Amino acid sequence: MPIAPEHSVAVVVAGGEPPDARVAAVVPADAFVVAADSGADYALDLGLTPHLVVGDLDSISDEGLVFAKAAGAVVCAHPAAKDATDLELALAAAAERRPAAIVVLGGTGGRADHHLANLLLLAAPALSACAVTAWLGPARVTVVRDEATFTGAPGSLISLLPVGGDAAGITTRGLRYPLADEALPAGTSRGVSNELIGPSGHVALRAGLLLAIQPHALDTEVPA
Repeated sequence: MPIAPEHSVAVVVAGGEPPDARVAAVVPADAFVVAADSGADYALDLGLTPHLVVGDLDSISDEGLVFAKAAGAVVCAHPAAKDATDLELALAAAAERRPAAIVVLGGTGGRADHHLANLLLLAAPALSACAVTAWLGPARVTVVRDEATFTGAPGSLISLLPVGGDAAGITTRGLRYPLADEALPAGTSRGVSNELIGPSGHVALRAGLLLAIQPHALDTEVPA
């Protein structure tokens, strides 16, 4: 069932490493908030009240769980022995509500395997009906399935990385190193460290999927 119209954006707060405190400034006030286990504690630290808490509840604090329940959050507990991470479960729960957009906060995980798994989760086919972005530390990650426009300070970095196979028919505007109906094969580093030449840029592609990563987006767009 879709989320209510007043919640067209679902915010998923991941566990693991806490998100940068500055991301509170980019969260819509009317977002539907899903917390992945200890993400509930991080949500509260950001001034967000979870509507839904999902996971095996092995890392959420007792105080955070009590507060979330008292605030009316629905708690969906899963066994510790499971086939999906808490973040994957939280993303699935958010997608079930059919929001127009999903924004993930945190998710670096503190481990290389968790970090990579979380990046790949953003590009999962199950999320293809939503516009998906994530704030991982100071970085903004945007999933590009057809086209996307980016903002940022002129000269700020943006990397275009193909995920799940080759990306083809890529055309960019507003980037220092343009692509004109070109391909980025899986495993290439060609798309790393491009730059915005103005306050915005655009990328479109005909086939495949890209992760567009702006590694310093919070530093250039959100006041300290």
